[in-house]
Amino acid sequence: MKKEKDLTTGSIFKSLVSLAWPIIMANVLQTMYQLIDTFWLGRLGANAVASVSLSFPILFLVLSLGGGLTLAGTVIVAQHKGANNQKKVNYSSSQTVMVIFLISILLAFVGYFSASPLMKFVGAGPEVFQDSVDYFQVSSWGFIFLFMFFVFQSLMRGIGEVFMPMYIVLATVLLNLLLDPLFIFGYGPIKGQGVAGAAVASIITQGLSAVAGLWILFRGSYGIRIQFSQMKPDFKWIKKLFQLGIPSSLDQSSRAAGMTVMVMLVTGYGSEIVAAYGVGARILSLVIVPALGFAMATTSLVGQNFGAGKIMRTEKVANLSAMIALVGLTSVGLIFFFFAEAIIAFFVPGDEQVIRDGALFIKIMAPSFGLLGVQQVLNGAFNGVGMTTVSMLISIFSLWIVRFPVAWMLSEKTTLSYEGIWWAFPASNLLAAIVAFAYFKSGSWKKRKPVRH
Repeated sequence: MKKEKDLTTGSIFKSLVSLAWPIIMANVLQTMYQLIDTFWLGRLGANAVASVSLSFPILFLVLSLGGGLTLAGTVIVAQHKGANNQKKVNYSSSQTVMVIFLISILLAFVGYFSASPLMKFVGAGPEVFQDSVDYFQVSSWGFIFLFMFFVFQSLMRGIGEVFMPMYIVLATVLLNLLLDPLFIFGYGPIKGQGVAGAAVASIITQGLSAVAGLWILFRGSYGIRIQFSQMKPDFKWIKKLFQLGIPSSLDQSSRAAGMTVMVMLVTGYGSEIVAAYGVGARILSLVIVPALGFAMATTSLVGQNFGAGKIMRTEKVANLSAMIALVGLTSVGLIFFFFAEAIIAFFVPGDEQVIRDGALFIKIMAPSFGLLGVQQVLNGAFNGVGMTTVSMLISIFSLWIVRFPVAWMLSEKTTLSYEGIWWAFPASNLLAAIVAFAYFKSGSWKKRKPVRH
């Protein structure tokens, strides 16, 4: 068995960085799937890209459910790992795999048979309807493989093993780069399947990653050994998984819905403002990747130290992680601030109005990137001690009680017009960071008991 690192002793900074950067790299690589699909489908035309784009919001909402439950697996396994209870690490992992597998089968069937009404619901036009349905139906069968890899990735994070998932993602992204054109356009005996071909290519790579992940878990060479004999449903344990996981699923779903609602506000101001917002949103999504990477690393590190009963060290982990996020992402934000025009011009060259409006959006939003990092990292800390409901409520507060109402009020009821939407971002980042920090410093999380079942 591979020698494991003890994350409950030694340098906190070194542990945080060694956990965070492979997670960040894996997240970046996973976003490459969409970019690769878009690149090759773009060769078929705009309708092909549009038919896939219609599926993304629904696919993301479905994946949010699995993401929340697998995060719960991370928390439970991390706390048992911190308590040095290998038997419960293995048992919890086996139960998590069983539950996620059953849920993925259910969602695969629901997704396949509801593809047509769902595409009608999101407004797919006749020119893209059939392609969007085909893509969604094929992608639905991939839920089984995708969720199995998600659970492998989450369980590995729980024990602090973050490199192997990154290597697997890298391999599958490179393979997808080759398989996409093969199944979209066809070659030799393989018939081109158009838009559905992109989904077939993804399913093959997802299947390989799932098989690799499960093989590692069953083999037990990386700190976790799952067994079929431990997969008999334990309803008391499953209830605990759902108690931790459902709030996290709602947290992720609310973020997706929040961004969609913000787009609805922007569309009333014309295509130039929509384009400016679109580029700004892409910049924000790039910043969220390292923020979420540090948050996930914080969840694992906090979970292990909290499970070990090291409350002071747990607090030091969260404080240091928040400080790194604040300083690091504020620095990134300042770089974006000073190069805002050049960044927008790179995406939308030659359109002076879009460059001006997009640059203003970045300059207003970017200095608060550090505050966004603080909120995400402290949410990760709350998740690590098992307070996933607190994390969910802070995210809902940020998006639905501050950002959207402020954006609507400033844009509709003041002379700021669409600039009011831009100002809602730093306002929500600031208030959410204050609330998260104040609640963490109140110390109420210290009264919570680690998972012991």
